[in-house]
Amino acid sequence: MVIVRQRKVDPTSSPDAAIGVQLRRFRQARGLTQVGLGRLTSYSDSFISMVENGDRPAPLKLVQQCDTELDTCGALEVLYWTAKASTLIGGFLVYLEHEAKASALKIYELNLIPGLIQTRAYASAIINAEARRGEIPGDKVLERLNVRMARQAILYREPAPSIHIVMEESCLRPVGGPFVMAEQLRRLESLAALPHIMLQIAPSSLGENLPTVWPFTLLRSAGQPWMAYLETIQRGYVEREDEDEIRSLARTYDWLQAQALSCADTLALIRARLKEYQSMFPIAAAKPVSWLKSSYSSGGGNCIEVSPGRPDILPVRDSKDPHGPQLAFGRDAWHSFVSGIKAGDFGTV
Repeated sequence: MVIVRQRKVDPTSSPDAAIGVQLRRFRQARGLTQVGLGRLTSYSDSFISMVENGDRPAPLKLVQQCDTELDTCGALEVLYWTAKASTLIGGFLVYLEHEAKASALKIYELNLIPGLIQTRAYASAIINAEARRGEIPGDKVLERLNVRMARQAILYREPAPSIHIVMEESCLRPVGGPFVMAEQLRRLESLAALPHIMLQIAPSSLGENLPTVWPFTLLRSAGQPWMAYLETIQRGYVEREDEDEIRSLARTYDWLQAQALSCADTLALIRARLKEYQSMFPIAAAKPVSWLKSSYSSGGGNCIEVSPGRPDILPVRDSKDPHGPQLAFGRDAWHSFVSGIKAGDFGTV
């Protein structure tokens, strides 16, 4: 019998090594050999070995296949995009490692919908604004967006983590225009229906009683104590050792939970705001003059047509049903949709 010694790889030596080490851990936890994983993913066992040793970068396709076959809840893809996204705030990568395996999260946010539940269009509007302000390079926008979207796999994993989110009412302020906000609020409405997710709004009427602390997250893994994640303008950090600070944040969160609107009243407020944003849709004034075939149509007869020329919206229709219903995309929503197609978010048809 030939005994093959496994080479020890330092996960901190390079981003490729970090992905390789994590892939090996997941594979071994599932009781698979490199040959077995290769058969499931249509890659050779020698290629799997090179990836696990950090000698070859893992292709995105392999990463996504391994996430599926090894049931990792998207953890490898998160690592893949975070390895590429050099613009992430310092300390956030450490937090992502804990978030991916958390069994419970308590999130407090103000001004913006939490990244974990943002739609792609909403996140795109936020991140593009950061680039316009010069906070991140323009060529890093897509990388940061992909990180944010990949994180959301934990929302639907089995077993699902318990997620409780308290948002200040300011989080419902307009971002990206009425189309983007309507889509985002519909997302909140659907998430509120999931049994493991609780959403509450802390109303602005609380005034000076609202906490003045920065947004924060409390999280823990099964059988482990609570830890906290906080951010300043410069960086983020995970707090595990200072029990007094963690207890203080927990008390703040308990107060917020008690003072915030109930889940039912929160949902009613979300639906009321959704109606407000939908009433802003300029559909009546959006009668297209001419239609053009979109370059994002497929070659198999699936064709969509767009009617450009308006600065605020882009009407879209099915070429096979020109008199049927039309969609009206906001500018940011359309760009986000196109980016999603390029990134493969919608699969193939």
